[in-house]
Amino acid sequence: MRSMSQASRTQGTRIIRPTHPMHPDFVEPGPGRLLGSYLTGLAATRPGDLALVDAEHRLSWADLEQRAQASARQLVAHGLRAHDVALVMLPNWWEAAVAMHGFLKVGAVTNPVVPIYRDAELSFILRQARPRALVIPHRFRGFDYVEMFERLLPQLDDPPAVLVVRPEGPLPPGFGVFDASGDGAEVENPTSADDVCMLMYTSGTTSDPKGVLHDHRTLERAVRGMSGHSALDPDETIFMPSPVTHITGFTWVVLAPVLVGTPCVLMDVWDPARAREIIEAEQCRFSIGATPFLQGLLDAYRAAGTGECALHGFICGGADVPADLIRAARRELGMWAGRCYGSSEVPAYVIGGRDQSEHICAETDGIPMLPGSEARLHEAVDGVGELLLRGPQMFLGYLDPALNADSFTADGFFHSGDLGEIGPDGEVTIRGRKKDIILRGGENVSAKQVEDALYRHPKVGAVAVVAMPDPVLVERGCAFVVPAGSPPSLAELTAFLGEQGLAKQKWPERLEIVDELPATASGKVQKFRLREQIRELLAREAAL
Repeated sequence: MRSMSQASRTQGTRIIRPTHPMHPDFVEPGPGRLLGSYLTGLAATRPGDLALVDAEHRLSWADLEQRAQASARQLVAHGLRAHDVALVMLPNWWEAAVAMHGFLKVGAVTNPVVPIYRDAELSFILRQARPRALVIPHRFRGFDYVEMFERLLPQLDDPPAVLVVRPEGPLPPGFGVFDASGDGAEVENPTSADDVCMLMYTSGTTSDPKGVLHDHRTLERAVRGMSGHSALDPDETIFMPSPVTHITGFTWVVLAPVLVGTPCVLMDVWDPARAREIIEAEQCRFSIGATPFLQGLLDAYRAAGTGECALHGFICGGADVPADLIRAARRELGMWAGRCYGSSEVPAYVIGGRDQSEHICAETDGIPMLPGSEARLHEAVDGVGELLLRGPQMFLGYLDPALNADSFTADGFFHSGDLGEIGPDGEVTIRGRKKDIILRGGENVSAKQVEDALYRHPKVGAVAVVAMPDPVLVERGCAFVVPAGSPPSLAELTAFLGEQGLAKQKWPERLEIVDELPATASGKVQKFRLREQIRELLAREAAL
């Protein structure tokens, strides 16, 4: 591996704007603002105000700006240039926000990678994205990242510079220490708002990750739409347990705070009881995350014996959001809670916003967040079909151009792969993924409909229903259940579904009790892993 002191390096991937055209209504006149400029403005106008909190540090806007500039200078010294890819794989530590603001100041393309990824996922990303710089932890949750990258990087023709956060002892040759200290001249940034500034790989609910590209304009529109419907203002501190290297964490830790001017409190390891303590101590007013985060908070406040909650609002996304959970959070915690729907490709598409009815917030995934957002159904049956989406926050295309042809319609709508229905006022209700439909004896069974019903059973803590192969009916349903206390039997669950009014052909015909459901770092259940698991179980049973 090359020495970290060598600043002259051959080129990695230099990201240029894809050729996929934006809809003419979404093309904004004028130069636009670089996302990195917002932090500079806050450091000048509100230098001493609180900006960022993690477990051990409290940074003002001036602190954050100074450290971002210092990290940008270090990155440039190690060969990073505008349009190069810079990979960050950090937990929710202050250094993650600083590193990504540093990337923005250089004009590099930020490539956030969740810390749960290991050799297989990283090998793919490193080969395809070819980053010029990496910012990684030494250890997190007992795992040695330096050791993993020391194993991976020799496989590359031109290894990137590697900067290690919170090193524990000497580092191998070629690895340097991330340094966000010191003063100096501002780094020159030659990019424009139309340049790609983020490369985000899909989070792993399917087996093949795709590199999603956004520019400054698409990301700013997404944040403006979501924060506007949430009525977020500078007095409402954000609590963020979702990974900063996921699209949710990136937008709400790096972008929303500087666009709105509100501080953010980070949590690096999810613990519901500790989360409640942090929320109350910091008087956090707003949060966003997947179902496990909201369910965990509700349970923690119940266990504490108090319904008083500093949070005024919570946006719950990830598609698998039970209506009963939203209603319980609103009723027991006295907060505004609503569902939302988006993706790395089309972030912040619909939301059950603060001003919407409980029906919209709990029973649907919300209304479009931005003017110009459009949705239509593809191959709809009984009002449910694949959602085709188009809007001003839509991504530019995939890093691999071969993926774009089948991902967009001729008139620029994105094939989301999600099944949904569209209400009379434009409200969208997600009914699952296309792969979540169980083809049982010629009938289409919605896995999400069955999951929503099973979630109401008192012995069900979490549930995922997937298709399992069947030689007669093509597919049958299998329910993976994390029990709440004593585990339920299949007979108990099917009787309960009958009481809920679900037709018998929709009932799962197999039950697997598990300790946890495989999920991405943001809490989305990885159903492809469950489908693989049940296929392997069936194959082993057939061989006996």
